[in-house]
Amino acid sequence: MNWDSVSAFLHMGGYGLYVWGSFGVTLLLLALETALLSRRARRVADEIRQQTKAARPPLKPRHTGQD
Repeated sequence: MNWDSVSAFLHMGGYGLYVWGSFGVTLLLLALETALLSRRARRVADEIRQQTKAARPPLKPRHTGQD
């Protein structure tokens, strides 16, 4: 397809609203998915950190032999 101007490109022969609308919805959903996955990964990492912290015995002081 050849377009004479930017306006003609954006209009897409009368289908611009559908084309650009679908691009917009897709980008919105991708951003939402990325944000939700990031939040879930952070929660899982925090949960693992808490579990390992609770399961780890307290550290005993080391004797360095320099007394």
